[in-house]
Amino acid sequence: MQNNVSKGLTVNKTLILIALGMFTFMSTLDGSIVNIAMPIMSKELSVTASQIEWVVSIYLIIISSLLMFFGRLGDVVGKTRIFKIGTAIFIIGSLIAGINLGLPFLLFARGVQAVGAAMTMSNSFGITTSSFPINQRGRAMGFIGTFVALGSVAGPAVGGLILNYLPWNYIFWINVPIGIIAILLGLKSLPKDVPVSANAPLDWLGTLEFVVFIVTFFFAILRGQAIGYTHPIILGALLIAVVSIILFIRTEKQLKHPLLDFSIFKYSDFTFGLIAALLVFINGFFYNVLMPYYLVNARGLSSGLSGILLSIIPLTMVIFGPIGGVLADKFNSTKITIIGVTLVLLAQFLIMGFQLDTPFWYFIFTSIVTGIGIGMFQSPNNASVMSAVPSNRLGIAGSVNALARNLGMILGVSISTSSLFLVMGAKLGRSITTYPTGNDQLFIFGMHVAFMISAALLVIADLIVIQRWFVSKKKHKN
Repeated sequence: MQNNVSKGLTVNKTLILIALGMFTFMSTLDGSIVNIAMPIMSKELSVTASQIEWVVSIYLIIISSLLMFFGRLGDVVGKTRIFKIGTAIFIIGSLIAGINLGLPFLLFARGVQAVGAAMTMSNSFGITTSSFPINQRGRAMGFIGTFVALGSVAGPAVGGLILNYLPWNYIFWINVPIGIIAILLGLKSLPKDVPVSANAPLDWLGTLEFVVFIVTFFFAILRGQAIGYTHPIILGALLIAVVSIILFIRTEKQLKHPLLDFSIFKYSDFTFGLIAALLVFINGFFYNVLMPYYLVNARGLSSGLSGILLSIIPLTMVIFGPIGGVLADKFNSTKITIIGVTLVLLAQFLIMGFQLDTPFWYFIFTSIVTGIGIGMFQSPNNASVMSAVPSNRLGIAGSVNALARNLGMILGVSISTSSLFLVMGAKLGRSITTYPTGNDQLFIFGMHVAFMISAALLVIADLIVIQRWFVSKKKHKN
């Protein structure tokens, strides 16, 4: 894959891609790597499944809250500068996250990681845009996009392999040596800063309103699993979320230099591609959250074997991600995204056939279909989304693209676990917020219903990409 990307590029530009790709992979990976360790961490830290879920959720919530702010800050003070500071903060957060001082300290460390990850994620597309001419930009963004997709689904697989030989602390410490290598590459290769909006003011009010919205909304969604969605605290948080997003929209429409320029959404290929990506990432986290429980708890497999089985999807994506990009260049990119989403949707129906004694060949086949589908969707969709906006909007488009990805991850965590616990609780006739030890069949039932919901979301994504294909055909005819 590297040879294809680097063909025609200078050595320095190839190093830029490797540095950006390594950190993009790590920061995205850390949104999902904890999933496979959740059963082990829950036991060792003596907390429930709904409590340990915050180790994943707090990371994604903080990133989503700060992505647009750090993207804007990169425009003002320099994207490379923010990216480099972010890499250092992320490594520090990874180092302290592996120190076992209880759940509160782990959540603090994950917050530090998230701040660093937000700084790097929000500026990687901007650095790529400024480093490559337009005739090389598609390949470069496709390369970064492949690392994003791999990081989002490889977490359970990488985590499982680590946990088979080492304590759970090492799922965080593995970032430290890789991060140091990425920093050294970045110091050598990343371009010098040329701020594009050096004198523009920062939108502090809009940032505060958006942070309040993200935090209160997802707190309500996730905490509601444990105390009920009609609890006064949950209802109050939802009310604050609604008020804050209304205020945010009003603030952004009034400012000359807003945090989020809503005019970018007038480009239909960008907007609908973003929605499709959001739905596919939600689906990805249904899989990332529920499959470790299926393999480790329900099937009783070791973390190592579970990690190997879960690695099938990212390994398949390594092959079919670039193939999807090549096909998108040769044919209509939206046509390729239809094939991708349809394959992932097919895999959802195959997952609904998983039982306690499902043969491994059936699991492997389902994983390969999923990996092909995601690989065929991600690169073409990313290319069409970023190509839909003019060159002077690529920075904001990259930030919003990253935001949609992370919102998809959070929603995937919250919707998958909420649906699982609600279904199992309804079946039992009482509230449940953890794995039903001794009642594996109850989990299987809840998992099937959860993937029915995931399939319904993918049907919407499929309809969106089909509609985009019809629109693009009409444009070509005219």
